[in-house]
Amino acid sequence: MTDPAASHPVRSPIQQRRRKLRLQLKRARLGWLRFSDPLLGPLRRRWTHSLKLRTMALTGLITGLMILVSGTFILTSVGSDLYSSRREQVLDSSARATVEAQRQISAAESSDGASLSSLMIMVSNSLRVTSSSTHMMVRRQPGQAPAMNAPIGFNTNPQLPRLVTPELSQAAIGEDAPQHWQPITLINERNETVPGILVASSLTFPAGVGTYDVFIAYDLGDTQRTLAFITRTLVLTAILLMLLIGALVWTISNVVFRPIRAAANASRQLAAGEDDARMPLQNDEHFDVLSKNFNDMADTLQARIDDLDDLSVMQQRFVSDVSHELRTPLTTIRLAAEVLQGQVDQLEPGQQRAVEVLRTQVDRFESLLTDLLEISRYDAGRVTLESESTNLVSLVSDVVTGMQPLAPSLIEVRPFGGYSPIDVDPRRIRRIISNLVGNAIEHGENNPLVVTIDSNASAVAVTVRDWGVGLSADSVAHVFDRFWRADPSRKRTLGGTGLGLAIAQEDAAAHGGLIDVWSKLGEGTQFRMTLPRDPQLGSYVSPLALIPDDVQIDDGDPGVTGGWLRRPRRRTPKERS
Repeated sequence: MTDPAASHPVRSPIQQRRRKLRLQLKRARLGWLRFSDPLLGPLRRRWTHSLKLRTMALTGLITGLMILVSGTFILTSVGSDLYSSRREQVLDSSARATVEAQRQISAAESSDGASLSSLMIMVSNSLRVTSSSTHMMVRRQPGQAPAMNAPIGFNTNPQLPRLVTPELSQAAIGEDAPQHWQPITLINERNETVPGILVASSLTFPAGVGTYDVFIAYDLGDTQRTLAFITRTLVLTAILLMLLIGALVWTISNVVFRPIRAAANASRQLAAGEDDARMPLQNDEHFDVLSKNFNDMADTLQARIDDLDDLSVMQQRFVSDVSHELRTPLTTIRLAAEVLQGQVDQLEPGQQRAVEVLRTQVDRFESLLTDLLEISRYDAGRVTLESESTNLVSLVSDVVTGMQPLAPSLIEVRPFGGYSPIDVDPRRIRRIISNLVGNAIEHGENNPLVVTIDSNASAVAVTVRDWGVGLSADSVAHVFDRFWRADPSRKRTLGGTGLGLAIAQEDAAAHGGLIDVWSKLGEGTQFRMTLPRDPQLGSYVSPLALIPDDVQIDDGDPGVTGGWLRRPRRRTPKERS
C-alpha cells in the first residue's frame, strides 16, 4: 500500500518561502484586480476583445515615442547651437571691448591721480559702448602692491560681486588665456531669473598702477525666449501630428477591418438563423476569395439545413401519424386484454402469466405512445402552457406521497422554502417531479431519497438526491438524450420509455427554467430543477446548490453556491432535429 506522505515531497525552507511569496503576489494581484475592476474593468475587457483598439493604441504609443525622441533630439541640438552661437558672440564682443579699452589706456599719457581717474571714466564708457552690455565691473586685481595714484574701479550691477566665483578670479589672474567665462543666473529688470554668461579679462594701466580685472555679464534671456518659442512650436506641431496620425490610423483601421467586420456580421446573422446572410465582396483579391468561399460554404450549409428541415418535418409527421394510427389497434388490444383479465381465474397458470405480461406491455406501449406524442408536440412547437398559481411544496409533497409505495425506502421531503405560489403549469411540473423521483427510485440502490425545496426572490428550486451507483462524466453528458440509458442491461423496476428526462427538460424549458444534474460514481446523483418566478428573466440565481452538501469538494468549485443561470433559449424544430 502506498504511503500517502510519499506523494507530497518535503519542501526546503527556501522553497517554502518562494511558494509563500508567490501566493502573496497572487493574492495582491487578485486584490488589485478586484479593487480596480469598477474603474478599469470595462477598459481592460475592451482592450482584450478589440484588435482595432490595440492596433490604434500601439501605433499611437510608438508614434508618440518617436515624436518624443525626435523632439528631444531637435530641442537639444537647437538649444546647444543657440547657446554656442550666443556664447561666441558674447566672447567676441567682450574681446573687442577689452582690446579697445586697452588701446585707449596705452595711447593715454597719464601719470597723476586726476588724469588716471579721467582715463578710468573713458575706459568705462568705451567698455559700455563696445561690449553692448550694461552689466560690468572693473576692479584692481588682488595681490598687487598698493599704488597711491591707482584709480578706483566701478560696478554697474550689484549682483556681479557675488556672481564672481573664486575659480573665475583665479583664472583671470593667470595669463594662460586673454579671457575666461562662466555661466551665471541674472535677475533682470522685470525681476525674472534668466541665464547669462560672465566674461573675465584684464587691463594694464601705466605708471605702475598695475592690472585691473574686467567682468562683463551678458543677459541670455533673448536666447531663452527663442528656445521657449521653438519648444512651444515643436509641442504644438507634435500634438497636431499626433492628431493627424490618429485620424489616419483610425481611417486605415476602418478600411482594413471592414472585411473582418463584414465576415463577423455575416457569421453572426447565420448563427442567428438568417438564412440569406452573405458576405459582400471587398474589391480585394484575397478578401474576395474569402467572401466567395464563405458564401459558398453558407450556400452549402443552407442546402443541408433545408434537407434536414424537410427530413425533420417528415420525421415529426411520421412519428405523429404513427402514434395516432397506433392508438386504434392499441385500444382494441387493451379491450381484449381487459376481457382476458376478467376471465383470468378460469385460465391455466401459464395462460394467467401470459395475460399479465400482455397487460403490462400494453400499459408500457400506451405510455410510449403518449411520450412520443408529447415529444412530437415539442418538436413542432405546438406546446401551450396552462399556467395557474401553484404551491410547489404541496405539489411535490403530493407526488412523493403517491410514489412512496413504489420506493423500497423512505423519501424525505425538506421544504426550506417555496411556499409562496408561482405561476406554472401544474400538470407538467408534476410530470417533471414524477420523472426525477422515479429515476431516483430506479437507481437509488434501495437507499433513502431526499427531495429539497427552496426559493429566493427570483426563482424556486427542487433537488432530488439519491445515494445510488452514480454516473460517470460521459454518462452525465447524455443523461437528457432521448432513449438513452446508463446501463441497458440493468433491470428496471418502474419500467419507462427512455424519454422521461428529455420530456422533463422540455417541460422546464417551456417555463423558462432549467434542469441540471450532478453525479459521481459511488456517491450518487442529484437533479436540480430551477424555475424563475418571471419566465421572461434573462438570468437568475438558483436558491439551491447543484453539488450536495455531503460531498467533499474544493472551495473554488462553481457548484458550491447557487450561481447564475440563464434562461434557456427555445430551440427551433431545425435545432431539435
